[in-house]
Amino acid sequence: MADTLTYKILRRHLIAGELTPGTDITVRPDQILIEDATGTMAAMQFEELGIDTVQVPLAVMYVDHNVLQIDDKNMQDHRYLRTFCDKFGLRYSPAGHGISHYIHLERFTKPGELVLGADSHTSTAGAVGMFATGAGGLEVAVAMGGYGFDFPCPRVIGVELVGRLRNAVEPKDIVLEILRRYGVRGGRGAVFEFYGPALAQLSTSGRATIANMIIETGATTAVFPSDEQTRQWLTQQGREEDFEPLTADDDATYDETIEIDLSELVPLVAVPHSPGNVLPVAELPDTPISQICVGSSVNSSYDDLATVAAALRGHTVHPRVAMTVTPGSRQILRTIVESGVYQDLMQAGARMLEPVCGPCVGIGQAPLQGAASLRTFNRNFPGRSGTAEDQVYLCSPSTAAASALTGRITDPSDRPAIEIRPAQAPDTGMHDLMITDRLPDDVRAGIVVERGPNLVSPPLPEPVSDNLQARVLINVGDDISTGDMAPDGAIAMSVWSNIALCAKFMFTRHDPNFHDRAREWGGGVIVAGDNYGQGSSREHAALIPVYLGVRVIAAKSYARIHRRNLIAAGIAPLVLPTDAPAFDVGQHWSIIGLRQALLDGNETITVEVSDHVEPITLTIDLTAGERTVLAAGGLLAHIREGGRAHLLEPVPA
Repeated sequence: MADTLTYKILRRHLIAGELTPGTDITVRPDQILIEDATGTMAAMQFEELGIDTVQVPLAVMYVDHNVLQIDDKNMQDHRYLRTFCDKFGLRYSPAGHGISHYIHLERFTKPGELVLGADSHTSTAGAVGMFATGAGGLEVAVAMGGYGFDFPCPRVIGVELVGRLRNAVEPKDIVLEILRRYGVRGGRGAVFEFYGPALAQLSTSGRATIANMIIETGATTAVFPSDEQTRQWLTQQGREEDFEPLTADDDATYDETIEIDLSELVPLVAVPHSPGNVLPVAELPDTPISQICVGSSVNSSYDDLATVAAALRGHTVHPRVAMTVTPGSRQILRTIVESGVYQDLMQAGARMLEPVCGPCVGIGQAPLQGAASLRTFNRNFPGRSGTAEDQVYLCSPSTAAASALTGRITDPSDRPAIEIRPAQAPDTGMHDLMITDRLPDDVRAGIVVERGPNLVSPPLPEPVSDNLQARVLINVGDDISTGDMAPDGAIAMSVWSNIALCAKFMFTRHDPNFHDRAREWGGGVIVAGDNYGQGSSREHAALIPVYLGVRVIAAKSYARIHRRNLIAAGIAPLVLPTDAPAFDVGQHWSIIGLRQALLDGNETITVEVSDHVEPITLTIDLTAGERTVLAAGGLLAHIREGGRAHLLEPVPA
């Protein structure tokens, strides 16, 4: 059988189902990645499973989001997560050690393996021939407990890379080009698999940039072959023994193919307020900027920072521009110090930040209202920066550096070619000092998990009722992000361990009265447009509606991870017709026979809506497995009732 690389890796890990796009499959992960922002919910839900140890070969918890510590809530999280890891057999990376995706790329990635992460950008690990995908915390907890990861089998889009990148055109421009073609919805249900003669010129960190940001198309992940670039990366990290050459079969067929001629690419930028709003930098109107931020999980490698430093060397940042630089890990921080890159950036006037997520999730460096902020980040959703009326543009490190000198968004391709400083050999032993080992079983047995008062287990949903009588709580438009439901920023994220407090922030950008209305009405229905729930894997965006009494969402379409999070939380994601009428807040909905429709496999259900003469028909677009989970009252209830129990097995030796 001729396989794509994607299906080769999935086939190695397949424990239920068939590799047919859209059908239910269950795979067994080799690795679990969790970060602190989503980690507290994942950990508390793992405890609900009643399992005394993780049932995967490797599970790592990274503290990289909630590290500002404006009060003691962040440290409550850290103490809980550290003792949770000690108790249940995870490894733990402390605050300040680095961003989860970069540390994992450096320390744990291994060609041919499958990593599941409670963070949407887990896809970064696809740079080294892994299948790497994000999911909600409960799905990750269940997989960590040995029950496997269940999801609809993706289709595979083959991306052939030909040609050669021109001066100042970077891997970030490749993924921006894909976003220009596909937007933020075109990749849903797909894996982008890369091949072609131009691959050899893309370093592993460059591939990681593409794999990280491919998620913004709505895709499941990206997969690169494991080749000589992979071998070099693993050798630099002291892990050459982990290398395995992996490519698609020569006669593999893809569900769709595209070609990107790198020699035709130009510097690109995503303009506010979506990663899919992509334009050539040269076609942008004259755009003065007040801020530049370099770093985040997508562009904080040594090569990225050295590129910016080389362009700035001997110059200073424009006086009207505030510039920050964030290394991806402590290893990268030490390397830029020893290589002279740190000094170049400092002398140019950049502020150097510690290796954490920081401004990427609105924790620090909030920009001026209405003023352009140019960032090498992966998302520019409204308000994500910490400023409600922000104007965030996304670009490559070369574009950021050229713009830092001129004070306006500038095409770097006409500037002279630069030469980056060669990197000193990285200190690979630093990870062994900073990341805890899995404790022996006899030691773990005596560990007491420390849970502060802000650590509150999420609500457990009731099974889907047969008859629903509810009012429309809110009607929002297209491309609503999970950040609109569980906002970013130091204050909102500090209560992500407590759904009741977190709920007060839901939809505040759209309707400040939403929370109080939902509490007063005892729940209701949320109505939305296309691509509802795009962006982050944060399951808080599903757990908050459970807490507020929401049992049904009606949207024209859903983002992949959020749709699964709704199902795992026991909320039915029903699909509105494309020509659905406008619905007003307060309109009464009557849905009769919903639970039975799920059990019977019905494809539609009728809704009676007040003030509408004709009933509305909603589509029930669910796989058989998803219907079973919903009918049980969510994934945790499904597991407790014996679902997937046959998959539970001890940790492999």
